[in-house]
Amino acid sequence: MKIVSACLAGINCRYDGKSGGNKNIIEMVKKGEAIPVCPEQLGGLSTPKEKHEIKQGRVISETGVDRTEEFSRGAQEALKIAKSTGCKKAILKAMSPSCGCGRIYDGNFSGNLVEGDGFFARLLKQNKISVKTEEEL
Repeated sequence: MKIVSACLAGINCRYDGKSGGNKNIIEMVKKGEAIPVCPEQLGGLSTPKEKHEIKQGRVISETGVDRTEEFSRGAQEALKIAKSTGCKKAILKAMSPSCGCGRIYDGNFSGNLVEGDGFFARLLKQNKISVKTEEEL
């Protein structure tokens, strides 16, 4: 069983209210091979919402609101789902402040990328769950 970012599974939960669905991931969910989760919604954030990026270890919205608490809580809740279903692998949305793996936006809303992981991706790795992005499929 895999955990996948809900937006990649065709669920309209991205910051802009869209999904960015991936046909391979949608098929995995249909076959019961993957469970979609949205850590940001699990943390209490609405959809749509402002863009968020990680800066100095905090998740900040485009207008400067600190949402670290919501992102942290959502990552913890999504981890509970992964653990309770025995997931060992995850496929997450690239560059997201929750799900990004290996590269995330630099925190300046400039479009520049830096090395790093989103809050949920980092938590999964700390719990020995393999993480990759849809770009690596």
